[in-house]
Amino acid sequence: MSRPQYRRPFSRAGSLLAVTGMLTALLIGGAQQAGAADDFYTPPSPLPTGDNGDVVKSEPAQYANATSTRIMYLSRDTKDKPIAVTGSVIVPDRAWPGPGPRPVVAYAPFTAGMGDHCAPSKTLAGQSSGDLAEGFQKGFVDALLGKGFAVAQTDYEGLGPPGEHSYVMRVSEAHTVLDVIRAAQRTPGTGLPSDGPVGIAGYSEGGSAAASAAELAASYAPELDVKGVYSGAPPADKAKLAETLDGSMYAAFLGYALIGIDTAYPESKIVDELANDAGRKLFEEARTTCTIQAVFSYMFKNTSTLTKDGRPVSAYLNEAPFDRIVAENRIGGIKPAMPVLVEHAVFDDAIPYDIGKRMAKDWCDKGAEAEFRDLFTLSPVLAHAMGMSTASGNAANWLNDRFAGKAANGNCEK
Repeated sequence: MSRPQYRRPFSRAGSLLAVTGMLTALLIGGAQQAGAADDFYTPPSPLPTGDNGDVVKSEPAQYANATSTRIMYLSRDTKDKPIAVTGSVIVPDRAWPGPGPRPVVAYAPFTAGMGDHCAPSKTLAGQSSGDLAEGFQKGFVDALLGKGFAVAQTDYEGLGPPGEHSYVMRVSEAHTVLDVIRAAQRTPGTGLPSDGPVGIAGYSEGGSAAASAAELAASYAPELDVKGVYSGAPPADKAKLAETLDGSMYAAFLGYALIGIDTAYPESKIVDELANDAGRKLFEEARTTCTIQAVFSYMFKNTSTLTKDGRPVSAYLNEAPFDRIVAENRIGGIKPAMPVLVEHAVFDDAIPYDIGKRMAKDWCDKGAEAEFRDLFTLSPVLAHAMGMSTASGNAANWLNDRFAGKAANGNCEK
């Protein structure tokens, strides 16, 4: 497959300076406003019984040119225990122009951070200022709303309500994505049908969450009429990422993943037994950060400086219990029951291109209706971040074709 051509409106150095300046501005803006405690995000105790996707409570929220409802709904964590998860149901003011009822698209957010004030349901509504919400995060939602889709956005486990965020943990994120669709269909006053067509889309962390939902939809939520799933730049293989992220510009994402493992798998005892004093300090700090703050704070950090025995995180992954955990969280082992599109930028500087391509091939080998595309970016500099804006439009257009009844163009034979 040939590599894409890039338009260069300015030099690579200029690109880097411009994007770095933009990200720094976002960081400063996010740091100036701490997330306010909100009673809405406190689940009732005890948690009410009910079905997965049942709405625990809801309230009006703000979103331009749309009716937005903040929701809390029931879902399941990695150990299949019931949890309360928050999110948003956003219905555009414009009428649905396509055939049949208005579709609902589950938007799986990319990395927002670990602090509760970073929760997308807060930042999208302007309640709290996170690093990325006002720009990239909102741009993805706007692209979906622009097609007339309703958007069901999850905060995932532990973002907003009490508890830690189980970052990039496959089962938990699949559950929360699928259950936010159910919740949107059950939220009063939205005008959405209880059994209408649905889609799923996400990039980066959201790409892995969308892909995980594609794999588990048939077994966990078989009643959902999923027409297609878009997965952009998915971190599908955590073992490879442990090597490539360590000491890199995006070392913070590896730190987030370790917090995710510690949350989803308490038996791993990462903080209690493996981390040294510096590692425990980093864990405590990182738990309160949003994305860009963490990227700048932990850039080029080596995990060998954070463990008691001085070994990097990758050295543990062939040992129990981490070998099992890594295997359980690898995506590509289950055939999706719906058409899927995977996109990845060739020069992705955070999640290697080969990881997304490998996931798509694994699905193809299992007989899935899968398509893989190189993701175009304006510049190869900071290609992971630059790919978000392209991915949003591609996802909206591709899902629109699925809702229109057009056949997906799988390319597994290539």
